[in-house]
Amino acid sequence: MSTYPPGLDPWVAELAPALGIDDPSVPTELLLDVTRDVAHSVLRPAGPITTYLIGVAVANGMAAETAAARIQEVLAKQSDRTDP
Repeated sequence: MSTYPPGLDPWVAELAPALGIDDPSVPTELLLDVTRDVAHSVLRPAGPITTYLIGVAVANGMAAETAAARIQEVLAKQSDRTDP
């Protein structure tokens, strides 16, 4: 059972063909988690931009999980710099 809103899967199924995507394998929970973490740690508008950059990284051959892990590393470095 997923923890994200149930309307997302139908949205992906409808949107993917409109964008020319045949197999919309979307790591929805991973993307939502990263977007939330970035929005709360950096700026809210940074969340969707980060998700877009994950998509670019995936299009260039990186696994979504790897991209998410690298983002978490950057967030951790930022947190280390701002902690007293």
